[in-house]
Amino acid sequence: MTHSPPPGMPRARIPGPQQPPPPYPRIGAGLWKRCLGGGLALWGLTALVAYATQSTTPLPTLILLGGFLVPVVFVLWAYERHGRDLGVSAILGCFLAGGTLGVLGASVTRSHLLHPSLGLFTGAGLIEEAAKLGALVFTLRRQPGIRGMRAGLVLGAAVGFGFAALESCGYAFHAAASADGIGFRTLLETEFLRGVLAPFGQGLWTAIAGGVLLARRRPNGHFRLATPVVGTCLAVSVLHALWDATHGIAIWLATRLSGTGLAPELFAQGHLPQPGAAQEHLFTLFSDGGLVLVAVAGVAWVRSLAHRDPSW
Repeated sequence: MTHSPPPGMPRARIPGPQQPPPPYPRIGAGLWKRCLGGGLALWGLTALVAYATQSTTPLPTLILLGGFLVPVVFVLWAYERHGRDLGVSAILGCFLAGGTLGVLGASVTRSHLLHPSLGLFTGAGLIEEAAKLGALVFTLRRQPGIRGMRAGLVLGAAVGFGFAALESCGYAFHAAASADGIGFRTLLETEFLRGVLAPFGQGLWTAIAGGVLLARRRPNGHFRLATPVVGTCLAVSVLHALWDATHGIAIWLATRLSGTGLAPELFAQGHLPQPGAAQEHLFTLFSDGGLVLVAVAGVAWVRSLAHRDPSW
């Protein structure tokens, strides 16, 4: 039997069923778009102030914004679209810790194992990809539940983009430092070019290797160094080497087709001659075309791996 409240008094509210909290922090949809727009505006404003004042004070801000903007945006996009269930800690861990460990590992091993030579690009690609894959393993060593193709693609890309962000900052710092003072124009050109190319380089290659690695991870968390994993790492290293060697390959092809011979010693010790006026158009064609071909191959490979995962 129910009792109605006296006239003039509000009815008591009966609490409805409580919804459990989401297993991951909610991030508003489209955050990556706002981050991209706001970051570009801040980078442009910082570049304008630095160029107008010729002051070194905005340089750290300019270098960090230019190096991290595109990698962070793509990691946010991957998290929103495909990685919410992986958790923010895994994404951040792979981006920050994995990227840093990859850069350190690649720097140490390259300085000890490589000397300037024609094999520099092949060796650098193999060392950097192995270092990034090792960083991914180290970052996820205590999270045995994270496995599968989708997780590997997302977290591998996070490691690669963390590597790319730190590497871009290094290149920008090197471009800014010159004997004649701060090279603002060279710095801005370097950051713009690396920002445009960032989605088709380090993040893409490590996503491929990470996807194959985590797809074969055991339920107990142990990583399997199976033949497909080793073969994928080697193949990705070839893509990396072709990307890095595009400049030299374009010079060689342009010179050969223009009828101007090259002395072998010009390529010795890793030094490349500059294309002449007669080869400039051919060089641009082969250089840009080579980058496009490598990027298309990488994107097609990622898409084929993603289609194999029913949870994608």
